Amino acid sequence: MIESVAPTVADAHRAALAALPHEAWGSYLDAHSGLPGPRGNLELLAAAGDLAPAGLLRAWAADDDEYRAAVGTAGLGRLVAEGDAAALDELRERANDARWRVREAVAMALQRVGDAERARLWAVADAWATGSALEQRAAAAGVCEPRLLRSAPDAAAAVAMLERITHGLAALPPARRRDADVRTLRQALGYCWSVAVAADPAAGFPAFEALVAAAHDDDVRWVVRQNLGKARLTRADPDRAAALAARLRP
Repeated sequence: MIESVAPTVADAHRAALAALPHEAWGSYLDAHSGLPGPRGNLELLAAAGDLAPAGLLRAWAADDDEYRAAVGTAGLGRLVAEGDAAALDELRERANDARWRVREAVAMALQRVGDAERARLWAVADAWATGSALEQRAAAAGVCEPRLLRSAPDAAAAVAMLERITHGLAALPPARRRDADVRTLRQALGYCWSVAVAADPAAGFPAFEALVAAAHDDDVRWVVRQNLGKARLTRADPDRAAALAARLRP
């Protein structure tokens, strides 16, 4: 006997969108966005990103409405995965958007790319890791997703990228550190390290320990402390995490 699989919320949104003409999809997004509120409708974002034609995704990505822009931006990842080179340029532009939901959608878009072709994700992340502070933030947040770091080479590549970005942060002049884009990058580094290290603790912890040893920089010290506070890092190696935390105590 074959058991039936219950439809998900995203499935329901896919069915609803499929029943509507494309010109009505924007209104559907508006009505079901979940905004204003604490959480945008991520299930609808995923469903629309799967189904919307390229032209509609691009129109949404350029929209002044934050939810539409986030949906379109996340959907650009599908176009990149399908080989649309122009979509990658558009996605990089969106990485520098002032709206945080759009920036989060860029990370989701990169994860779509990684789900389809891991090598493509790494090529993009490596290029963005030397770009603007918000492009670096997108690269780190896009890559540091547990499902993308299940292999040792992927986890090692994530750690190496985070090392480059963190050392770049430490090389910035003090006045630049106060800028909003740099603070946003620092915030991402405050959790990305724990994701990468937990993916492969045996290889990741030595790099993180080296970061702790060099944590004389205030921002690097903040990044280290934030990651040591993440349960995933403690679960990965409780003794090692505790030892590192002790080294940071005054």
